[in-house]
Order: sequence, then C-alpha cells, then structure tokens
Amino acid sequence: MSKQLRSAARRRAVPAAVGSLLALSLLTAPSADAQPVGARQTADAQQAGGGLPSRVVPRSRPMTVAEARTDAYLRSLRSRPVPLRGFFVSLPKGGDLHNHLSGAVSTEYLIELAAEDGLCVETATLTAVAPPCRPGTRPAADARTDRAFREALVRAWSMEDFPPGGNGHDHFFDTFGKFGEVTWRHRGKLLAQVADHVAGQNQFYLETMVTPASDGAKQLAAEVGWDGDLAALHRKLVAGGRLDKVVAAARREADDGDAEFRATERCGTRHARSGCRLTVRWVSQASRGSAPERVFTQLALGMRLAERDPRFVAVNLVQPEDGDVALRDYSLQMRMVRYLRGQYPKAHVTLHAGELWPGLVKPKDLRFHIEEAVDVARTERVGHGVDLVHEDGWQSTARTMAARQVAVEVPFSSNAQILGVKGADHPFTTYRRYGVPIVLATDDPGVSRIDISHEYQYAATTYGLSYAELKDLARASLQYAFLPGASLWQGNPTTAGYRVVSACRGERPGLPVRTPACQRLLSRSPRAELEWRQEAAFAVFERTHTRAVR
Repeated sequence: MSKQLRSAARRRAVPAAVGSLLALSLLTAPSADAQPVGARQTADAQQAGGGLPSRVVPRSRPMTVAEARTDAYLRSLRSRPVPLRGFFVSLPKGGDLHNHLSGAVSTEYLIELAAEDGLCVETATLTAVAPPCRPGTRPAADARTDRAFREALVRAWSMEDFPPGGNGHDHFFDTFGKFGEVTWRHRGKLLAQVADHVAGQNQFYLETMVTPASDGAKQLAAEVGWDGDLAALHRKLVAGGRLDKVVAAARREADDGDAEFRATERCGTRHARSGCRLTVRWVSQASRGSAPERVFTQLALGMRLAERDPRFVAVNLVQPEDGDVALRDYSLQMRMVRYLRGQYPKAHVTLHAGELWPGLVKPKDLRFHIEEAVDVARTERVGHGVDLVHEDGWQSTARTMAARQVAVEVPFSSNAQILGVKGADHPFTTYRRYGVPIVLATDDPGVSRIDISHEYQYAATTYGLSYAELKDLARASLQYAFLPGASLWQGNPTTAGYRVVSACRGERPGLPVRTPACQRLLSRSPRAELEWRQEAAFAVFERTHTRAVR
C-alpha cells in the first residue's frame, strides 16, 4: 500500500475520538457481565471463531464489608462529576508500566523549557529548532506573552482540540518530531515533572521509556553493519569492548539525569518534592523503524544495561507498528529479541504489539503480531494488544498469555486517539474473560492530555467495573511490574484472586508488622514492600469512603 493510500485509509478508519473519550458515561451497573459492552464484545469474539475460553475466568469476586461500602459510595457519585473525579484521583493506583517519558510531560512545561533554552519555532510547521532564530522562525519565548502562539503550540504538540474525524494517528505521532528538540536536553527535569504528577495521582511506581546513548548506539551500528547471522552480529558488537563503551556512556547519561532530577526535586532536603518518594525504573527503547543493525544494537544495549545497572529493567520497541520498515522487519525483530534473551536472561522484555486495526494496514499484517511477540520473542508484557481478535489463532494466544501471566498494558486514551478503538471494539473484556492479566497505563499522557485517573474512570464507566475490580487492576500494576523480589500475593492472582502469602497472612496493612517472616519478606523484596504500601493506602482509602456512606 502506498504512503498516500495508507494515509487516506487512516483518515477513513481512524477518528481521533477525543471528545467521546472525555464525555464519559455514568456508572450504571455493578458488574461487567451485565454490561451491553461486554456482551457485544463476547458476541464479536464468538463471530471471530473464538467462542469462550474453556474456563471462563470470573470478573468479580466477593467484596469485604469495607470494599462493599466503598463500592456503594462510588456508585452514589454517578451524577456528580466533581467528586467522582476526586474519587479516582485519590484511589491508590499502583504503578504506570507503559509510559514514554518525552510524551508524558505536559505540553505547557515543554513550551516553558523551550523558552528557557532559547529555542526557536518554525512558523510553518510549529517545530522546535535550535537557535539562533532565522527567517521563518520565532523565539519559543514568545509563547509566554503571545496567547494565540501558545495555544497553537499546545494544539500542534498534543491532542488538545483535535477534531473528531481527523487523522489522529498521524497527528499523535507527528507531535514527537515537533517537540523533540526540547526533550533530549533535560531528562532529569522531564522526569521531575512526570514523577511529581505520578505521585500526585497516588501511584507508587513508574517504568518510563527512554532511548539511552542514542548517538553512540547509532554510530556503533553503522560501524558494525548488518549480518543476518545474529550470533555473529552480536560478537561484532561486543568485540573489543565496543558495546561496553556505549553502555558506559548510557550510564553516565543516566547519572547526569539523576543529578538533574534530584536537584530539581530538592531530594534529600526539607523541601523535597513528592517525586522523590516515587520508585522509578527505565525501559530502553529501540526504534523499530530503523535499519536492522541499529534495532539490534539498541536492543543489545538495553539488555546489557538491564543486567549491569539496576536503574534499567527492560527493553521495548517503539515507533508506529504500521510503518513500512516496522511491518517489513517485524518477524526479524521478534527473532532478534528471542536471540538476545538467550544472551541476557536477566533482562526483561515488554513489546508494543498489536497496536493495529483494520483499515490501517493490510489484512495480512493483522494476523500474527501479538502471537509472535508472545511465542517468538517471549515477551513478558504486551503493549496495547488491540488487534487481538483479528489474529489467526488468537484464542490460543490469549490462553498462552493467561497461562504464562503475560500482562497486557492498556492505555485507553491513546488507543482511541491513534486507532479510533474504544468501548465494545476494544478487547479489554476479551482479555479479562480469558484470564489475561491487565494493567492500565497512560502511554503518552502529555500528548493525550489525560492522566491515569482518567484511564481508571474510563474503565469503570465504560465496562461497569466494581470498586473491587478496580482495586485488583491497581494491584496488577505492581504484580506485573519489573520489580525485584517475591510478591505479596501467592499463585496466579489474576485467576485465583489476590491472596496474601502465608508469611504475611493475618497482618493488617497500615499497622506495625508483627511476624518475623513477614518482616523478612518486606525488607528483602522491593516488590512486596511496594505492594504492602499500596494495601495500607487502600485501607486508609476505604475507611475514608466507608464513612462517606454511613
């Protein structure tokens, strides 16, 4: 398909759907099983040849008294948008596991950084460029006083006021090129702004994506070139310590970012900001639209970093999955990941896969992306996973994901803005019915103009989720994070429920831990410690909202 034809297809098939996302429906039912949305999705799945899984996973569980009262309070807010929004902001929401740092920063802050750095803006394209300001550009600082210019930048650098029926896909991805000159300069300041926001959303953990040592990786890839023998290619990368030099550069880059972050946040002082309390880990990006040698080099760099620097935990492939090179090399890239997993077994993998929809790509490209991410690359999480039921043998893929606890990262807003997929069309209820773990995420909240509270509220109102179901979604976002240590929960909590391990059974979150076994678990496991903190936050949250209905 030509670029022009694909663009036309996108315009027909990918409405922005921003307005309909923000105009949320009211809370109307206690169970997702009773929702027309769930019923329509199940019918769609059956028509696709899937029927129901052999074991239907319950989507609700018995609630405690405190949970039931909190759920009653939530449903009492159905016609009160202000307190309803407040409920979701104060709800403990675990972690954000699918977050791009450059796209997470508020557009207004990007404009201010551009002004501080003396950057210029091309008047025709509204793209930030390095100074000096030449003809056809104007200082970014003009946005401080020129309201029309500022509003134009906000619209160009985000989905603000994007018209329904427009090409949301292209506008969304184009924003990154427009503000890219801003974001590479101040990783620490960007993280500080995002961390404060995440902590203010009552979250405890953040995995955010960056491209480490981009120039060094690009240069190394060019020096080595391509070799279809992946083992030979890897040997060339590491020969003479070449890859290690790029790893060292990436670690120095991270050190600089950490220092800028701590200075901005005033960490370690009496005036420390809230972001200092947030646990943050990096996910290394590889650009799937690049030449194969560069993709392989970036993946190898990210995995080597994850094994040598605890600040880095995983790799991911980014850029539009429907791009020409991304489509051409998709299977090759899955084989790259699989090979490198054997070389770096301690590194984690999460992959954008299935961020596609009919009309955006040819039918043949809808048939296998999630399957290969799971079965070939052996990813531990799937990002988006929107085209699930359009894949060949999708039922087997869903069962495999459930059995291996491969979580799907669901950012509702970007799915709607990029692909036009929402409500009954989204496979959210299908994943749940098959027992696939789900974590809600933001993707690029600065570009999308949303936050994680919006995503939880959207899930509740669209799919009729109870408070207990929302609580378990928040728990999942820590359970399936790339955190070290044992979990607070035993077995497979997605299918068996969140049951505390025996070491901490009988303990009450928010009160001093009494048993030595539980103390050892919480002191030795960063994962369990964050999960325990969240349970304590739930106890406070439920007491507050139980009082509200007495």
